[in-house]
Order: sequence, then structure tokens, then C-alpha cells
Amino acid sequence: MAMGRRRRDEQGVFWIAASELPQSGAHPFYQQVNKILEAEGFDGFVEKQCRRFYAEQVGRPSLPPAVYFRMLMIGYFEGFDSERGIAWRMADSLALRRFLGYGLTDQTADHSTISRNRRLIDVETHQEIFNWVLQVLAKRKLLEGKTLGIDATTLEANAALRSIVRRDTKESYAEFLTRLAKASGIETPTREDLVRIDKNRKNKGSNEEWEHPHDPDAKITKMKDGRTHLAHKAEHAVDLETGAVVAVTLQPADRGDTTSIEQTLQQVDQNLVAVMKDEKACAELSEQVLREAVADKGYHSNAVLKDQREREIRTYISEPNRGQRHWEGKLEEREAVYGNRRRIRGERGKRLMRRRGELVERSFAHCYDTGGMRRTHLREHPNILKRLLIHVAGFNLSLVLRKVLGLGTARGLQGLTAAALRRLAARCADLWAALRALWTDVGRFPAPTHAAPKRSGPWVRLAA
Repeated sequence: MAMGRRRRDEQGVFWIAASELPQSGAHPFYQQVNKILEAEGFDGFVEKQCRRFYAEQVGRPSLPPAVYFRMLMIGYFEGFDSERGIAWRMADSLALRRFLGYGLTDQTADHSTISRNRRLIDVETHQEIFNWVLQVLAKRKLLEGKTLGIDATTLEANAALRSIVRRDTKESYAEFLTRLAKASGIETPTREDLVRIDKNRKNKGSNEEWEHPHDPDAKITKMKDGRTHLAHKAEHAVDLETGAVVAVTLQPADRGDTTSIEQTLQQVDQNLVAVMKDEKACAELSEQVLREAVADKGYHSNAVLKDQREREIRTYISEPNRGQRHWEGKLEEREAVYGNRRRIRGERGKRLMRRRGELVERSFAHCYDTGGMRRTHLREHPNILKRLLIHVAGFNLSLVLRKVLGLGTARGLQGLTAAALRRLAARCADLWAALRALWTDVGRFPAPTHAAPKRSGPWVRLAA
């Protein structure tokens, strides 16, 4: 006979209406975000832009497009780098449920639902949402559009370097090294042999010869920390008056800065034209938009300076030391280079260069380091760009929130509370020091010369 188990007492099922459960207070940060979005008519605008992607009465109810874009903004505000992380966070947080419009017992969207909506809605619609946020900035006098700082950074791709294959034969990297080892006389190469052959081989890791089979847009590049990875290149154009990101482009990581700047400036033109469609936003912009471009020496070339001079854009681009220059037959290039040189040596040029380094690097830090997109979890440029546009739009929206609340992310409330406690502790310390000083001064008063009166009780006399 098998050993039996003691039957435990079980509590019966207890039912209670969800409406009678205690409701948590709304998060003050996300409450303010919703207040701004509702005041500007965000839901109606998004539904109008996405109407062509949804059927009227066919199929099951889908995820509202305004909720989908709010979810992507949560990725920036909470610092999540993947759609799985976003889905987990909003299912776990009551405050985010209220921000997205989910009830206490409603089933939140999972990561596959977010992915389906991303594949359904095209890049142009994501760009429209980005431009809509720029209009909100312009209405609140947080966008000038005259002086722009330009710089690029690398984003690590969701692809392993060891998984690359040759473009011509589709041969893997390990198979390629094995073939080289056998050609050199090693019939059964070991791992150490392959490492040695790879180390001594010249012209390795060329993007013309190799690609990733699942992410051909990822390029072999050297990161700032010295590591070699498959990566993408994100380029920002930042308003140096307000810190807003006017345009963001995603380009191959092996593309030089002198060739990528043109695409970014064209995107700036398109975005500013879209902002001007709103009369109120247009009235708050600078009278002369896109008139000054500030960049580092990686963008310096005769062709770039000449093109911007023809477009009547004043350049402030650092000039590398290239020795003696020869200008025979290059009069226009010479005038453009010399004009740029005079500007960067002036006080305004030096101030703009410092400003560019501060604001552009700040946007990189907020969007990719603390914002969680330094390493992407998507593949191919269209998919990455969709996420990137709304991510940077969240950063731009945080500028409005900093103006209203004094902080740009929900995590900033922790720092705000800690700062308030530190200020209170400092005030208490100052008060205690003042009291001690007062007590010390009182103790230094000279003793009275007349005789002290006799008392029946204990008598305490201050020391002289």
C-alpha cells in the first residue's frame, strides 16, 4: 500500500468585483505625459494616420495604434531595449496599465502583438509621429531649427560576428579558415591553428566580402571601446538652442561621415517642412531655419563645405591638419574651406563647438545608454528605424516634461526624492551647526560680578 498524504485544509473560492478592489494612484510622470498627449490630440492624429492599415469590421479587435506608440515610448522612459521587456513591464506595472488605458483585469498585449503592429505600420507613419512631437516642441518654444549640431554613433547589431558568411560562396567563417588551413598543408586543423591563421591573415573582415545571412544591413565595424562588431550607424541633428533632436537617420556603419551628412540634412529639411504645416508651430520657429551646421572634423571635406555653401548654410566644421593645400582650379572649394576656417576660429565658432559636444553627446547618452538602445534587438534597417524614431520622439517629449515637471523620465523621480532628502539633511545640519555656535557664544559670556542670590534648589552656573 502506498503511503498516503495528509489532506490540507483548502480555502474556498472567494469572489470580489474588480471595481471594488483598491485602486492605486496614477504615476505622476505618466499622468503628465497623458495630459500633454491628450491636450495635443495625439490619439485622434494617430488613428487618422493608421486608418489605412486596419480593416473596418474584419478580424479580431486589434491593438489601438495610439497604445502601440505609447508602448514604444515606454521603451525609452523605462530604458528597455526589447519588445519583450516592454511587454513584461507594462503587464507588471499598474501605473503603466493606467497610462495605456488597460483595466485591472484586462489582458495586456504581449511582445508578438507589438511585433505584428510594427510590421503592419510602415516607416513613413513612424516618421509622421516623430514630426508630430516636433510640432509639440515648437508650440512650446522648444524648437528653433536654425543652428544644428550633427554627429553619429554606432549601435551594436543583433548579429554575431562569427555567423558571417562570404557574399560569393555563402561559406561560413569557420569553413573559410578551415579551407585556408588545408591549403597550407594542415589536414586536420585544431582551434589553435584556425586562430593563428586568422590572426596572420591580411585584409580580414571586409564588408565587401562578408555579410550576415539574417541581417545584411549590419556592417563590420570597430566600436569606440576597441572591439569589432556588426553594427549600425545612427546620426542625429540636434537643435543647439534647445537640445531637441530635429532628425535621426539610420545608415550602414561603414559609411563615412562626409557621405552620410547629406542624407541627414535632407531629412532635417523634410521634418521642418512638416512642422511648418501647423500654423502655431510655424510661428514659433526661427525665421531662418537650417542656416548653420556644426560638426566635428570627421565631416570636413571640400565637397561637403562647397555643397553647404551653395545651399547658403554656414558651416562650423573642425578642420583636420592636412598640411599644405593646393587650390589650382578649385576656387569655390577654397572659398568654402577658408570661410569655414574663419568661422571656427571666432568666438561664436568655439562656443558652438562646445555646445555641439554637450548637447549631441547628451542625446546619445539618453537615447542609447540609459534609454536602452545601444544594442538593438531588431534586424534590418526598416525595423530598427521604426523603433528608433519613436525612441528619439520619447526623448524629445521628455524636454517638454523637464519644462513642466523638472524631470524627463519616470526614474528621475527617485533622483528628485533623493535630492530633496539631501537638501533637507543639509538644512538640518546647518541648523544644528548654528545652534551649537550659539550655545558656544553664550558660554563665552563673562560671569557676573555681583554675588549670586541664594536659592533653595540646585543652581547651575555657566562656566566663565
